[in-house]
Amino acid sequence: MSTALLVTYVWPPTGGVGAGRVLKLAKYLPSHGVRPSVLTVENPSVPLRDEGSLKQVPAGIEVLRARTFEPSYATKQATWQASSGATPAATSLKKRVIGQVGALARHVLIPDPQLLWQPDLQRVLAKRLFSKDADDVVFLTAPPFSMFLASPLIRAANKSALVLDYRDEWITVRSHYEMIGGLSRYLGGPLEHAMLRCAHMITIATDAFRENLLHHFPFLDPARVVTIENGFDSDDYPSSLPDPPSDRFVITYAGSIIVQNSPRGFLAGVKLLHEREPELAKLLEAVFIGRVVDTELVHFEGTEKLGVKRIGFIDRDKVMPAMAASHMLLCTLDEMPGAERIYPAKIFEIMYLDRPCLTLAPEGALTQLARELHLGPVAPPRDAPAIATLLESALRAFKDGKYVARAGAVGIERFDRRAQAGRFADVFREAKKIARGRAD
Repeated sequence: MSTALLVTYVWPPTGGVGAGRVLKLAKYLPSHGVRPSVLTVENPSVPLRDEGSLKQVPAGIEVLRARTFEPSYATKQATWQASSGATPAATSLKKRVIGQVGALARHVLIPDPQLLWQPDLQRVLAKRLFSKDADDVVFLTAPPFSMFLASPLIRAANKSALVLDYRDEWITVRSHYEMIGGLSRYLGGPLEHAMLRCAHMITIATDAFRENLLHHFPFLDPARVVTIENGFDSDDYPSSLPDPPSDRFVITYAGSIIVQNSPRGFLAGVKLLHEREPELAKLLEAVFIGRVVDTELVHFEGTEKLGVKRIGFIDRDKVMPAMAASHMLLCTLDEMPGAERIYPAKIFEIMYLDRPCLTLAPEGALTQLARELHLGPVAPPRDAPAIATLLESALRAFKDGKYVARAGAVGIERFDRRAQAGRFADVFREAKKIARGRAD
């Protein structure tokens, strides 16, 4: 059996959808002839913890840990707010100093604050690479993209094949992600180029990501860049799930709200619906489950009276029942560069639940997927009139007893995590063959 070391910043009990890709890979690789181990952060500086996710960690798996020198997430958040002037308190001397430190950090910590994990990560990784326990493959999954800075060490050890995994695009993240800025926008490109030169194989989450990567880095061999999407695991779903209520129409969004997937257009559509059809709109309950970053809170102001509820972060084992107890689910990507190449990870859980999904996104990978699989209605993310019309249509059908809370999705089998682990195993074997042949 081959061995693979999965190096990841996101691992239970860290919450959020980012942990799912590598967690499911660890779970299902053994059935495809690969024994995984994990190297992760001992003290992650993250906004969310999901203690329930620890139950999904495969029994007996080896988990190595390295410490990060990052401050707590609360400290990082306060520093970012002060450096951007996002809080009136930034006018005090203490806050101005904090803000200056934050601004400096944004320029120095390239490509991201998790750069402060690299010293101990590389220490632990080097110990592994230069031992008798060196793995056949080392798999670095990002973001954070500072993960990839371990690539030269892996190549220097000359014992393990290197696979780089893109859950998102580095080029988009460094330009537009809410917490990244400064010199990263200028140095990120050369850094990415250098790290890609180290890789034996590359996996990437969408075909659109793949095409964009090959366009920006034409030296890459297309045969070594493989699309493996995110997916769903049927084991995550209880055998019995609740049905939606009969006295109101519930539409639910589950996941973090950041700039990239702002619901501003949806909330504007809800407001417009209440102006157009106030009595019908009273049937609507819009539920948001998960963290909402400060920049997006303004869009929720005054929406409570319109039936909008913000629940906040809850453990994963409670999310699925809440999604199932909905007539419709919401998946949204806002208008911003790169959005046309993204699949939000939550779309795969939605397709397995088979509830109709209202997809609000620019034309691109997500809208194409929603139409191809018959997941539900699609509209531009900021087209409030179109969104209001779609909601009105669903509410009228619900009121008349004609609404069907099943999407009838087709062709979703290829997104099963079990099958996807087999594709990763094939990539690992190919990377191992390339590394042993020293073909570069």
